[in-house]
Amino acid sequence: MPGVSPAVWVESIGFSAEGLDLAGRVGQGLAMQQWIEGYLAAQKRAVDSLNPGQLVGLVETLREAHASDRQIFVMGNGGSAANASHFAVDLGKGASDKLEKRFRVISLTDNTPWITALGNDYSYDDIFVKQLQNYARAGDVVIGISVSGNSPNLVKAHEWARSHGVKGIALVGAKRGRMAEIAEQVVVVGDTHYGRVEDVQMHILHLLCYAFMENAAPACP
Repeated sequence: MPGVSPAVWVESIGFSAEGLDLAGRVGQGLAMQQWIEGYLAAQKRAVDSLNPGQLVGLVETLREAHASDRQIFVMGNGGSAANASHFAVDLGKGASDKLEKRFRVISLTDNTPWITALGNDYSYDDIFVKQLQNYARAGDVVIGISVSGNSPNLVKAHEWARSHGVKGIALVGAKRGRMAEIAEQVVVVGDTHYGRVEDVQMHILHLLCYAFMENAAPACP
């Protein structure tokens, strides 16, 4: 209606502006709830895509590394770097507190001066492999965490590890990538959504720690 404000026009046909605003907010809330329900359902499918048998194998690898006093290295980029650090804390402290001797575990994502020196003087592709060259020995374990499975610095580290007798574990998303071709043990999360895959990978890493924290995987005598 020309010359009439929207609020006056709304009231003239029997609706208040406040009522329509409330209805709009209710509609937005319902739409957000539906999105959240869909997100959570997709997250559950991603968790359900895991193969428990593969996870048993990872627990056994960590148990053997612990028994043999082997070093465990963890690496990833971005959110996966945070997951690597989190895992090192939980395995190195939480799980170790439940055992007679402690896990030897280190995240290769935590020494910022060393990482920047390696990236600056060599290449970002070398930030993990150069650390392994300093520390890793045959029989040790390296865990690479990636959604794509193709991060060049992780691929390069896994290639070096395989050629030097260091056992490789790859946690990857549905695209699998080159890491899945190199590592001896691979766990694939059946999704390509970065947030969901990273969350499920942290599920896996927590599970590995709690296998020892809750005495489900006693160490070798």
